[in-house]
Amino acid sequence: MNQDEQLTIAGINFKSRLWVGTGKYKNFEETKKVIEASGADVVTVAVRRVNITDKNQENLLDYISPRQYKILPNTAGCYTVEEAVRTARLARAAGVSDMVKLEVIGDPRTLFPDTAGLLEAAKILVKEGFIVFPYTNDDPIVAKKLEEIGCAAVMPLAAPIGSGLGIRNPYNLRIIMETVKIPIIVDAGVGTASDASIAMEMGCDAVLMNTAIASAKEPILMAEAMNFAVKAGRLAFRAGRMPKRLYAQASSPIEGMIEQS
Repeated sequence: MNQDEQLTIAGINFKSRLWVGTGKYKNFEETKKVIEASGADVVTVAVRRVNITDKNQENLLDYISPRQYKILPNTAGCYTVEEAVRTARLARAAGVSDMVKLEVIGDPRTLFPDTAGLLEAAKILVKEGFIVFPYTNDDPIVAKKLEEIGCAAVMPLAAPIGSGLGIRNPYNLRIIMETVKIPIIVDAGVGTASDASIAMEMGCDAVLMNTAIASAKEPILMAEAMNFAVKAGRLAFRAGRMPKRLYAQASSPIEGMIEQS
């Protein structure tokens, strides 16, 4: 990757702007193959759902080496500040990572974040030295508060978790990008490769996804598609799209055209 294109957050360099989850796969072997196909170097793991702390049982980290990948523990399934903070501390105590994808869910049907709880948990974990990546809604005000707390990035949803609805509110994402100076990682809602490209074309710094790959008919193939989509979207952002016009404009110059006698 070009040095100018290096994604660096909290002093950590990341090779890929596609980050992937590890839920919903048939087994750890399939998980491993998907991650390899995605080209991702950040792998997020639900501490409460996947074994990464008990080395006496089959362990995801036996398939995904922390020497090769950056393991990002997440607090998925936590509905209170206490649960989320305890889960983050458990992952760090097990030596997994100082990074945490922080989720405090407010509602089991929509899985929308409890932003009040999120802010409270973020304050605690930042104070304890965690590198916090908070999953939040697409509210610029909350994003700004998370930045002020000291979070390393903000991870606004594009649509509800697992919905595959794509980028439902690009305008809010754009306002968030104008509001905060920390990286923006779109999390949740991506359904297919074009959704990922759109997020990157808008100027988001990275995309995190799980269900869009895991629920595809061919997860490994979709992982490869997402890899290309994120790269293409980033290149398009850097290149800059042409202006939209109401009327046609000829691609070829009209000078020198053959005139009828």
